Amino acid sequence: MTPDRTQKATLGAAIAAIALAAAGGGYYLGTSGGDAKTAADGRKILYYFDPMVPQEHYDSADAKSSMGMAVEPKYADEGGTSAPGVKIPAEAMQNLGARTAIARIGTLESSLDVTGAIDFNQRDVVIVQARAGGFVQRTYGRAPSDIVRAGAPIADLLVPEWGGAQAEYLALRRSGNAGLANAARERLKLLGMPTGTIASVARTGRRQDVVTISTPVGGVIQTLDVRPGMTLAAGQTLAQVNGLGTVWLNAAVPETRAGEIRVGQSAVAELASFPGERFAGKIIAVLPTAEVTSRTLTVRVELRNRGGRLKPGMFATVHLGDVGKPALLIPSEAVIRTGKRTLVMLAGNGGRYQPAEVQIGGSGGGQTEILAGLSAGEKVITSGQFLIDSEASLSGIQVRSLDSAAAPKPAASNQPTRAAP
Repeated sequence: MTPDRTQKATLGAAIAAIALAAAGGGYYLGTSGGDAKTAADGRKILYYFDPMVPQEHYDSADAKSSMGMAVEPKYADEGGTSAPGVKIPAEAMQNLGARTAIARIGTLESSLDVTGAIDFNQRDVVIVQARAGGFVQRTYGRAPSDIVRAGAPIADLLVPEWGGAQAEYLALRRSGNAGLANAARERLKLLGMPTGTIASVARTGRRQDVVTISTPVGGVIQTLDVRPGMTLAAGQTLAQVNGLGTVWLNAAVPETRAGEIRVGQSAVAELASFPGERFAGKIIAVLPTAEVTSRTLTVRVELRNRGGRLKPGMFATVHLGDVGKPALLIPSEAVIRTGKRTLVMLAGNGGRYQPAEVQIGGSGGGQTEILAGLSAGEKVITSGQFLIDSEASLSGIQVRSLDSAAAPKPAASNQPTRAAP
């Protein structure tokens, strides 16, 4: 055989061997690939993957991911006929340290804590005046900031004008002319004489031209402008008394939280002077101007002051919010804020997890109020939810919208139901 013929024979044999190997390999790949790409239930398998590293794809169910975890199949129809959400094995969730919590109806604690100071109730102020002109005969040792009870005397005032009017009234009564006597009595009232003094004159038949001016309410003397021997004009102020039955608590609320405050909202105050005690009140006013230096608004809370224990100037911590309001609550750590919307990660059956959009309300005590997007009894992820959310995003899992979610279940009402007619 010539060299050319030998080379040709050798080349032909090599080509035949390659073709045979390719045919055999193709048969093997075809059969084995068919087994790996079709599940027992007939569903088509696209590839195998580890939910912890979903970007890694494998052809064999026996493969291990770069994290050393077993892989699971990714079906072609997944997300269509299958349950919503991404499926994560329990082993992976355990390695993540994932925890869950159940949305429940509860009481939301105070959502805003600020500081404030006790002040006098400026609506509970009484001005003590002289109803007639005269001379101050006596004062009773009062001074500003003294605490007085209702009816406490302030000064004795001699009113010369009353003496002649009272003498005329008594003379007309003795004359038996009832009409003129009644007219003289009315004149005494016009001169500013108290009804009790007029009745005493009529009863005793003696003139009383000295009157004791008293405070009609109890409280603190804010101002005192009367001294013995002074000459007073009708209507002149002797003292100003501020009641102590209620006090104001002026709290400084940051300007950024002003939208959470409204008149009528509940408030609870705690004072270092009374540890362990809580003083309940409500917001009666939000002052119309803000403090320029601190960028705060002043919120006025009215508190009852039993026993006068709350002193103006005392420092207090104020808890503002609808304390005791029933709401649908979840742990605040379960909330995912993306910047465009707010999500939670729902834990479903069979190890499936789905992101759900929610609308949140106030927060307090580690709990957040859910206004829409969840219902009582649903389970949310409170730890590791960010990794699960990332996996759901990579897998193209659709977020459950507010419209498709069940409305929060309202708290049970104590009102009796009414039968339909």
